[in-house]
Amino acid sequence: MTRPAFICFGRETCGELGQAERREWWLSNGLGAYAAGTVAGTVTRRYHGLLIAPLESPLGRSLVFAKADATLELDGQSYPLFSNRWPDDLIAPTGYHHIETFWLDGRMPVWQFAFGDLKLTLRLWLEPGANTVYLAYRPDFPKAKQRKVSLRIRLLVNARDHHGTAEPWRFNPVIEPQGADTLIVSNPIGSGSHPYRLKFQARGGKVKPDHTWYENFDLPIEAERGLPHRDHHLCVGECLLPLTNGEWNGLTASLDDNASPYIEEAMRRIFAHDDGVLTRTQVTVPEFRQSPDWIQQLVLATDNFLFARPISGSTEGESVIAGYPWFGDWGRDTMIALPGLTLATGRFESTRNILQTFARFIDQGMLPNVFPGSGETPEYNTVDATLWYIEAWRAFVEATDDWAELRKIFPVLEDIIQWHCKGTRFGIVMDEKDGLLKSGEAGVQLTWMDAKVGDWVVTPRTGKAVEINALWYNALAIMAQFAEKLQLPSETYQNLSTAVKSGFQRFINPENGGLLDVLDSPSGNDASFRPNQLFAVSLPFSPLTLETQQRVVDLCGQLLLTSYGLRSLSSDHPQYIPHYTGGVKERDGAYHQGTVWAWLLV
Repeated sequence: MTRPAFICFGRETCGELGQAERREWWLSNGLGAYAAGTVAGTVTRRYHGLLIAPLESPLGRSLVFAKADATLELDGQSYPLFSNRWPDDLIAPTGYHHIETFWLDGRMPVWQFAFGDLKLTLRLWLEPGANTVYLAYRPDFPKAKQRKVSLRIRLLVNARDHHGTAEPWRFNPVIEPQGADTLIVSNPIGSGSHPYRLKFQARGGKVKPDHTWYENFDLPIEAERGLPHRDHHLCVGECLLPLTNGEWNGLTASLDDNASPYIEEAMRRIFAHDDGVLTRTQVTVPEFRQSPDWIQQLVLATDNFLFARPISGSTEGESVIAGYPWFGDWGRDTMIALPGLTLATGRFESTRNILQTFARFIDQGMLPNVFPGSGETPEYNTVDATLWYIEAWRAFVEATDDWAELRKIFPVLEDIIQWHCKGTRFGIVMDEKDGLLKSGEAGVQLTWMDAKVGDWVVTPRTGKAVEINALWYNALAIMAQFAEKLQLPSETYQNLSTAVKSGFQRFINPENGGLLDVLDSPSGNDASFRPNQLFAVSLPFSPLTLETQQRVVDLCGQLLLTSYGLRSLSSDHPQYIPHYTGGVKERDGAYHQGTVWAWLLV
């Protein structure tokens, strides 16, 4: 199968540092680990590295393998292939000058460096289902020429949480050669950070141990965010790797002791994996077969967000990363993304696994917003995640016709509705006067507009939020439909949905024909013009007339639509913030006060 090469940059981008640093690549392995960096090869975020792995299950991720700084030795001359940022805007060395082309071969980042008539290609990937990273190099030059080509690769490691920066004096690993081509780096128990055992293998090469700290890497993206922006990495060894014209050779780094060092076999495995993703979509979604490269690229990208989540009593849990690099799996984000990530790509088994995994965490009719790490308690501070969960079941059944699976889960869905009717956490309860769902308590953010800085809830939206009640009506209509199909009593859901539809008309703003954002808040009704009202149009079941739906869409188009998505607040509002910049407080304060969001268009 031909993998898409939709993303490709030439020397005009790769050779200009500002442009090359703005383009970032990202990989994952299906276990919650990731690798990331810039096209230029510099690290500009604390989250950049070649192996950031969950040393504490399921998502206690730490930077393990930071960089592989390679220098080409060509006929007695040395050429750096890497670049580093230091304080005072110093870039040294400037290996990005040698990058001729960068592209994605499927998901795999590929660099081609040019040195006269010699081209050197670098490929980098993570092994699916293993905490292993491969770096593969291949020189190509005229066969009539005799060239002496090799690499010196400096191996930089770390042991810090991926949200932090390093403290060199806290990290003192044991570095042990194991034969000429293997190096074991062990961070022992009691070191102050998570223990691990990292194995480097350079088949056909040699690895010499080292113990040198390289301090004060500059991270400009962190500086923009108002966060600490100096990092330090430990060089644990140098790999000397001979290269042969037209042949792949390289380096393996793994937390799994049995990782294979055979580069070309590993390359075939990752290509087979990505080909399988595309083939499955072609088989299950016929219209995908004639899709352009950019659609295929998106399908491959979806694979980055799915990961195995072991749960108590089972090793087969599955979940979704809400967003790299900051987030783990979130209830709301998973349910919103699920149809696009799994149903549209034919991953029906993954959809079922994810829905079943999340069912185990439902408590008092609520799905967690933030899922727990090892030994942690789930956080249930969300009013909409569970309503999105019911919508996700509707989408699953529509795509698969799997009514048998729905019958198993239906008592859980019934319990969700019952809890919302009688009341659950954070003041979430149906108001019997109008059937609408109200929610909120002081100091708590429950809707998707959930930015909070210290004790400051930026958009509390306490009361009856418009998209929550659009979801509430949709959920009740779905439950009535489910009950009828399963030949179970449906009158309760039909009656409730009728009451909510009637009560929902209170949201109509007589001044412009659009919808109010929140009813019955502590300060009265909130008429702030936000995109939340669109959910009363876009969900499968709408409580509005077609005329009102059209009016809502027209107004949102006039007041919120931009080239990249919808503003989270109209620009004429006194609290509108036009730019998402500054430190943490400034950015979080702007997060839902004007910032444009693309997902609202879906």
